[in-house]
Amino acid sequence: QVQLVESGGGLVQAGGSLRLVCAASGSISSFRAMRWYRQAPGKQREWVASIITNTGTTNYADSVKARFTISRDNAKNTAYLQMESLKPEDTAVYYCNAQNYNFSSSWGQGTQVTVSS
Repeated sequence: QVQLVESGGGLVQAGGSLRLVCAASGSISSFRAMRWYRQAPGKQREWVASIITNTGTTNYADSVKARFTISRDNAKNTAYLQMESLKPEDTAVYYCNAQNYNFSSSWGQGTQVTVSS
């Protein structure tokens, strides 16, 4: 099973930027999609963004559209989430997810993002 390791989280002021990185132990080209989710304290985990690994097609939750950008580098087996204009409500643990073609998936351990007002 692939191992996913997230990094790049931290503390940032509102309006700031962060770039999250998801490094996979195997080829991400073998997955249907790479996705980012987040979970805020006391809330359910929610989907943030997806990218289809072979086409590069992206989709975003309405709450992050036009502020976040998901990308991937198949050669580096890495996915990214560029986050701009961060808001306090973006504070959460962010998780990387690799979705297989049979729709099973693997999860990373998460990285904390805290946005101060």
